[in-house]
Amino acid sequence: MSNNKEAFSSRWVMILVMLGMAVGTGNIWRFPRIAAQNGGGEFIVAWIAFLFLWSIPLILVEFGMGRKTASGPVRAFIMMMGPRWAWMGAFVAFVATAIMFYYSVVAGWTVRYLVASVAGEVPGADPGAFWNEYTTSWWPVLTHAVVMGGGAIVVSRGIGAIEKVAKILMPALLILVVALAIKAATLPGASDGLAFLFGVDWGELKNAEIWLQALTQNAWDTGAGWGLVLCYAAYLRTNEDTALNAFVLPAANNMISLLAGIMVIGTVFSVVPTLVENLASDPQALAAFPALAEAVSSGQPLSSDLIQGTIFGAGNEGMTFIWMPELFSTLPFGRVLMVLFFLALSFAAFTSLLAMIELATRVFLDAGVERKKAVKMVGGFGFILGVPSAVSLQFLHNQDWVWGVALMVSGLFFAIAVMTSGVTRFRESQLSHEHSDIKIGKWWDLVITILVPLQAVVLLIWWLYQARGWDPEGWLKPFAVENVGTVLFQFVVVLILFILGNRWIAARSMPPADAEQ
Repeated sequence: MSNNKEAFSSRWVMILVMLGMAVGTGNIWRFPRIAAQNGGGEFIVAWIAFLFLWSIPLILVEFGMGRKTASGPVRAFIMMMGPRWAWMGAFVAFVATAIMFYYSVVAGWTVRYLVASVAGEVPGADPGAFWNEYTTSWWPVLTHAVVMGGGAIVVSRGIGAIEKVAKILMPALLILVVALAIKAATLPGASDGLAFLFGVDWGELKNAEIWLQALTQNAWDTGAGWGLVLCYAAYLRTNEDTALNAFVLPAANNMISLLAGIMVIGTVFSVVPTLVENLASDPQALAAFPALAEAVSSGQPLSSDLIQGTIFGAGNEGMTFIWMPELFSTLPFGRVLMVLFFLALSFAAFTSLLAMIELATRVFLDAGVERKKAVKMVGGFGFILGVPSAVSLQFLHNQDWVWGVALMVSGLFFAIAVMTSGVTRFRESQLSHEHSDIKIGKWWDLVITILVPLQAVVLLIWWLYQARGWDPEGWLKPFAVENVGTVLFQFVVVLILFILGNRWIAARSMPPADAEQ
């Protein structure tokens, strides 16, 4: 294992920091929506299966590579595979950094809505008016600048400062999520939501889309294959239990996702009957929801099922920033609950952003750049390259689509790195070493060499196939928002640049001569 000047102060602090990386908006706003759209309990079964078939195996890879190399993605891939493959590590690092550009914008949204919920600006008479006015103004640029600047300040002070933030924000986040989940579960009618979330129709597990959506959600909400775990694992103490940590982290992360599911789905099922009654008696209020008004005008009755489908089908942004304030407004002490919800969402978004800034910074550190200078570059470029997403939701959706799909490629590259360097040798030296309380068996070799690559390829093909169906005639246009062409165009450009510049990248990221290979 390579020597490292900085290390986590304790295992539990390390878990808090890594949990802050893993728990983000994907847990709190995406998981409940995707679970609701895919049958609830059936989705949970598939989602748990992929925890063991995708997330934990890849997180073991990242923990092991971090322990072995004490480096960021570019140098780690060089040490695992040789300098010819520096481009592969560069692609992994770029994908997470490209996500950082627009994720900072999303984190800014959560801060603005936290302020708005405290000030009583939401919900207004027209539920979507605040969202539309905010996102079509220059305010998202300001909130993007605030969170990116705040994250850069923390990361510039090193792992010790990240620890201090995690020790405050993560326990607070856990308390908030648990409290909101308990409150939601005890609301009148919430039991129907819990029955939906945890009840399983075993026959529905024949539906391949449920499994593919569950695999996608695992890739998003655990951070497996992003390179973020790898960067934090560079600060592992010498005697750290790699294997146990790799199980604890995704398991704790997924528990938070389940609590978020209880919080959101329980609230929806409890509040929707009241919302049906209110909208049915107030045509003007119904008109504020065009999709519902159109459905009613076409002859569909205004029912709980119709509103639930509208809420969960509204996308991450619509469900969170338009519907959740509306739902909380119908509850006793609803404003307090809404403030707590957006406070939890802000904490989750900010701690995840810290990990992304640290990853990009680590690439520069490995290239010999001093930390404060590296963070200034990352923060500056992060702000500038995030501005297009701040001023255009279409651009943000495009970047989310392209680099979200790219995470499957990143996971595949991690599996290839281990296969190239020797799966069994890697497992024995970096996972089942003398400090590990649990030993990883040969099952992991099979998962990494066969199942993870297979899942990555299948998921990549499936998403691109889905995209072709969204735009059958223009599916290869390179400048569309969400289609096959825009993914292929941006992937090819980035990969060509990195492959052509491989020698230059490798020369600046080579490990010290005395680093253990």
